[in-house]
Amino acid sequence: MSKNLIIYYSRTGENYWNGSVKNISKGNTEIVAEFIQKAVGGDLFQVETVKQYAADYYECIEEAKAELRSNARPELKQYLTDISQYDNIIIAGPCWWETYPMAIFSQLEKLDFTGKKVFPVMTHEGSGQAGSAAALKKHCKGAEVGSGLAIHGADAAKSERTVAGWAKKELG
Repeated sequence: MSKNLIIYYSRTGENYWNGSVKNISKGNTEIVAEFIQKAVGGDLFQVETVKQYAADYYECIEEAKAELRSNARPELKQYLTDISQYDNIIIAGPCWWETYPMAIFSQLEKLDFTGKKVFPVMTHEGSGQAGSAAALKKHCKGAEVGSGLAIHGADAAKSERTVAGWAKKELG
């Protein structure tokens, strides 16, 4: 039986939500990551930055844009260093400027993906999977990139059936 790892970044507090900003106590991507774990099992690893992003949503997205433009690698509170025991690695995050938050890449670049299967998962407010598959092809050298999943962020809490169906089909 395959062993799964779900690496995710998720934002709480102010988030874009169906055209306006809403304060949420649990991040959309965390909800989706937990649905994947519930459906097919696996270990969760939350990517957390040392320096917090701005609490204000609009300031946060400007910080994210600046990080993207400078190809920044924010320092993380902790790093995974070995994924050798896993077969499938799900990389989940919110869509920030058509890709993952740069903190995801801070983690991915520390790992050896040779022989692994990776799956892009994005929560979004209209961008779908955006550039997530291309990003994984670039940053997960030696991995096979599987079919991804996009979940509308505002619908994350209602997406368990969709997420479980995808997870069982792809990782099952």
